[in-house]
Amino acid sequence: MKFFSYESKFSQLLLKLCYACYLNLLWFLCSIPIFTIGASTTALYYSCLKVVRDEESHVAATFFRAFRQNFKQATVLWLILLAAGLFLAGDGYILYHLRLSSQGPAAVLWTLILAVVIAVSVIYVIVLTYVFPLVASVENTNTAMLKNAFLIGTHYLFATILVFAVHFAMFFVVVAWFTPLIIFGEGLCAMISAWLLNSILIASSGTPEDREAAAGEEEQP
Repeated sequence: MKFFSYESKFSQLLLKLCYACYLNLLWFLCSIPIFTIGASTTALYYSCLKVVRDEESHVAATFFRAFRQNFKQATVLWLILLAAGLFLAGDGYILYHLRLSSQGPAAVLWTLILAVVIAVSVIYVIVLTYVFPLVASVENTNTAMLKNAFLIGTHYLFATILVFAVHFAMFFVVVAWFTPLIIFGEGLCAMISAWLLNSILIASSGTPEDREAAAGEEEQP
């Protein structure tokens, strides 16, 4: 019976999976307007970091509090990144087809430009991977958030690759193998990513406790 007790590792794992499923639903519902994806992703990571640290039992309240507190900054950052992502995707599409339809020196030129766009896209993915966990962990300016996301992502490159692999694996499994796994979706990805990035965020940015305490003070009458 000890295996099924609340304190057992198995029960704690099941509890975290339930949290991941619940947070995935909250994230999805709060991301429907599209422009709120940044705020909902920040709230998701904030909640997952609290769960990973065994510091949270009211995930819904934590999620919506973080959503409200970080809404402005996370939305601005998301809209900047969304515009940059659309620009890079459009450039990549155009350059790829220009490369296919060209020969000789022109083909070489388009290939070089496409290589530059791909390199910039890699930087973009690194920033996108870290910026919202950072917003969930520390207060800073938008410029500093983007800069630090890139610096931390390149410094801890192995962790960055693992986080990207987690998201890619989830996408592949849901699309090509077992679609019902979408019930965990981004919630499970964020929970695993929070576990992978927890020590990095503590070392680089501090923990969410200060913001939690500030929120408690604001809510007191």
